[in-house]
Amino acid sequence: MPSPFPGMDPYLEGELWQEFHETLAGEIRAQLLKVLPPKYVALLAKRYVIERPSVSLMALSSEQHVIYPDVHVAELPRVAERQSAYAASGMTAPSVRSIGLTNVGTPVLTVEIRDVAQRRLVTVIEILSPANKQGYGAVEYDARRRLLFGTHTHLLEIDLLRRGLRLTFEDAPPPADYYIYLSRFTDRPYTDIWPIGLRDRLPTVPAPLLPPDEDAPLELQRAVDACFQLVGYERLLDYSAAPPPPPLSEADAAWLAERLAAR
Repeated sequence: MPSPFPGMDPYLEGELWQEFHETLAGEIRAQLLKVLPPKYVALLAKRYVIERPSVSLMALSSEQHVIYPDVHVAELPRVAERQSAYAASGMTAPSVRSIGLTNVGTPVLTVEIRDVAQRRLVTVIEILSPANKQGYGAVEYDARRRLLFGTHTHLLEIDLLRRGLRLTFEDAPPPADYYIYLSRFTDRPYTDIWPIGLRDRLPTVPAPLLPPDEDAPLELQRAVDACFQLVGYERLLDYSAAPPPPPLSEADAAWLAERLAAR
């Protein structure tokens, strides 16, 4: 039985997100390889986003600078053996011990469209992850976007996460659960935006190529459906519980309850 949602399934934002993210990147690549002209190729590129899960986000300014505590400080119990060891050596025993920051690399797959002749990077397709939308990872991702905006590379960003920071624009797009953003290097600083509701099917969006070549169509709903057909996520998700935060609106919660009851 497929997902009870017509579009994106918010239950995937839990422990299965990393697995789904990589499966979706593979499906997008496979779909593009069938429609791209022979002069182009779609490749998977992996990078690691550094996270610091042992510390909490303390503050996020309007400039999106993230502030973390330098260390975690804890009082040490007075252990006789440790004290005697320092006393025997003539060194002063410490009164506190601190736990330093732990850097954890989260793998993130990106789909890259390149031209075959020169391997030129034509279009980057980013599937946003929680690591891109909170804490240090959000700052890192913002820096990556700024670098791409200075090149002749199109950027297609797929945000299928309800939680976390959103991309900001001078003219704010209408509120929605999900967004697709397309920044063509031929059209900057303008960005095309697709707001998508929880009850909506995902759209077919363009993957731009080099001028004057026509855009390649990317059927996002077909890609997500293919992930469910391949893995069977509906067997692994607990639809008897509430979806991961943020909480649904009252109207969406009632709509979901009806769909689950019918299912």
